Amino acid sequence: MSASANALSDLLAQKRVLLADGATGTSLFAMGLEAGEAPELWNEAKPENITKLHQDFVDAGADIILTNSFGGTRHRLKLHQAEDRVHALNRRAAEIARAVADKAPRKVITAGSVGPTGELLIPLGALSYEDAVAAFAEQIEGLKAGGAEVAWIETMSSPDEIRAAAEAATKVGLPYVYTGSFDTAGKTMMGLHPKDIHTVAGDIGEGPVAVGANCGVGASDILSSLLDMTAADPEATVVVKGNCGIPEFRGSEIHYSGTPPLMAEYVRLAVDAGAKIIGGCCGTSCNHLAAMRLALDNHAKGERPTLDVIVEKIGPLRNKTANEGASAPTRERGGRRRA
Repeated sequence: MSASANALSDLLAQKRVLLADGATGTSLFAMGLEAGEAPELWNEAKPENITKLHQDFVDAGADIILTNSFGGTRHRLKLHQAEDRVHALNRRAAEIARAVADKAPRKVITAGSVGPTGELLIPLGALSYEDAVAAFAEQIEGLKAGGAEVAWIETMSSPDEIRAAAEAATKVGLPYVYTGSFDTAGKTMMGLHPKDIHTVAGDIGEGPVAVGANCGVGASDILSSLLDMTAADPEATVVVKGNCGIPEFRGSEIHYSGTPPLMAEYVRLAVDAGAKIIGGCCGTSCNHLAAMRLALDNHAKGERPTLDVIVEKIGPLRNKTANEGASAPTRERGGRRRA
């Protein structure tokens, strides 16, 4: 499928910038999902909750909603004795999202969320590249069967795993987007620099519809990654889907510091820095997203921000930037689910 013949490319051509949705995990925890429980199982057990998740984001103004399938590979689902239900759970995830999208008063894209397997590829681990492609293809087949219009490969650390997922999407016949999580001294845990995101899987199939960053450690940090990505290829369609401010532990609970006005400022800076798809990740509620929609609709693109301007408006960086390189300390890696 050519990149010009898919729904996401068509909507990008119509609109200057698209708004993607917010957090899946945060929203589902608020509905009663327990820590350690697989959100994907709710596609069958509590479909009304997943419908509400998507509907709230569409009502808040999202142009793109991501299916509840982040941990939908056999490798993740086997932790919940559900590895034999990959196709059914992913198909259901896409069906629920697509039903909400199809009745929206405007075009809303159903994007099939594809997260990392949680396994390390050879030579660092036991998973072969071919097995990774097969696992992702199994998941994406289900997403496509349920009506997903694009494979949304996200929160990735390993360039090889991105390539495996992109190859799987191409085999299945879905266009694909991929985003890395630059959460370790400004790079991914596996050492990928934001400026190098464009070339990771650009040669697979028709190439990605968009590339970018999601999750990470905070809104300022992901905007720093955005500057690197858009400087490296000013013509690319770049995604940022950043966390809602920064995570803070209050007792055993994680709270995110971002207010709706802060996330609105993040949107304005992201537009000025060249992002074409902007959304929220961990902590981003429908209230945050509504403020982001308003900011996007009322913002005229301005001067490209510097890192100093970003820090002044959003707050300090949580990490060393990627350009500070090897001297930057690594940090302990937290949970990988889109919360």
